[in-house]
Amino acid sequence: MKHFLALVMLGCALLGTAWSAIDTYEFDNEAQRARYRHLAEVLRCPKCQNQNIADSNSPIANDLRGEIHRMLGEGQTNEQIIGFMVARYGDFVLYKPPLDARTMLLWLGPAALLLAGAAVLASIVMRGRRARLATGVLSDAERLRLAELLHAVGSGKDTP
Repeated sequence: MKHFLALVMLGCALLGTAWSAIDTYEFDNEAQRARYRHLAEVLRCPKCQNQNIADSNSPIANDLRGEIHRMLGEGQTNEQIIGFMVARYGDFVLYKPPLDARTMLLWLGPAALLLAGAAVLASIVMRGRRARLATGVLSDAERLRLAELLHAVGSGKDTP
């Protein structure tokens, strides 16, 4: 019984430390809480690279969530908060970076590759059609010569 009680107490102690990692921020109203959630979901974690800061458990994501909470408490707008994060970490923290000279390839690259692939496919198809048409059409003289050759081969005669 003593061992069971010790295991239960150890489990509760370990479970309590796991739950302590959850952010518990106080907000003035539900609109501020919704803005916090939205900002934490649209900003990418600089360390994890493919997670937003809401889902990441990295120390920098925790710091960024705290920074968002602080800035919301100061009354800053979403644009000001996002602008601060971009100024500090670059366009990388945005899942949808703005269209400018530096991100032109990122935005237009997939469409350009798709168009290039379609052009190559169309070229291959057209070349194949031309090749089939060129080999499938015989003139009257060629048809007559072919018929003579087939008749000669069928009857066993040698052709000149």
